[in-house]
Amino acid sequence: MTTTTSLATAELLRVTTPNGIDYAYRRFGNTAAGTPVVFLQHFRGNIDSWDPALIDAIAGDREVILFDNVGVGATPGTTPSSVASMAQDTVEFIELLQLMHVDLFGFSLGGFVAQEIALSHPSLVRRLVLAGTGPQGAPGMEQWPEDVVDALVAPDVVSPEGYLHVFYTSTPSSRAAGKASLGRIYWRQDGRDENPSIASKNAQYEAVRAWGAPDWAALQRLTHVSQPTLILQGDNDIMIPTAASHLMAGLIPNSRIVIYPNASHGAIFQHADAVARDSLAFLAGGTSD
Repeated sequence: MTTTTSLATAELLRVTTPNGIDYAYRRFGNTAAGTPVVFLQHFRGNIDSWDPALIDAIAGDREVILFDNVGVGATPGTTPSSVASMAQDTVEFIELLQLMHVDLFGFSLGGFVAQEIALSHPSLVRRLVLAGTGPQGAPGMEQWPEDVVDALVAPDVVSPEGYLHVFYTSTPSSRAAGKASLGRIYWRQDGRDENPSIASKNAQYEAVRAWGAPDWAALQRLTHVSQPTLILQGDNDIMIPTAASHLMAGLIPNSRIVIYPNASHGAIFQHADAVARDSLAFLAGGTSD
């Protein structure tokens, strides 16, 4: 059975906890494909901040679930200021959907959360995709560069120019890809998800800073990740160092890494077709070309 395979037409759904947290989500794609893929979003992102070129390509083959965690976008509540709490809220959401196993696709901050879930709830996660993200406590993770903070943290509203500066390289081809991606992301206006609040942004940034604090014991936890893991990264990520992804690949026992050329933090959107192909091959248990 196949439902809509388009992020642009998927309806906003809700599931409510006993204590009244009303999680907002979109769920669509090929429901006959087995294990759903739950996507965990980047800093200041919401359900509709994903590039449809990537999500729709994956949804053509797999069931996908995009959601707003507590306090983000259309989900009410107070955004926690720790990755561990965000992970526990994510697990609560997954359990509310009565899912026994999921594949996780974590992007940036969402990748921090995905790592935490893989370690704290290993039986819940079948396979793990970590994109544009880095390990807890690793060198280079403790602080974002000043230009990244100025573009994404300081302003109340992120400008297109600030977003393009961080997510794409300065080359004409990368910037053109970024503008095309933004056009796809913002094509949907009818029923679009709510923008995350300033309070949510501040809590997320506090969680990011705490995750990045140097901590060798936390870093070594990655050696206990038991799931097959695919690591995706651009060759020049100015937000989360590309070297941190190589470090993850060296520490997670059953992992492989793919580096996309001429790409920064938004590599998975710039190279959406290749990322979808690589991810689907990995999630199916095979290898990509």
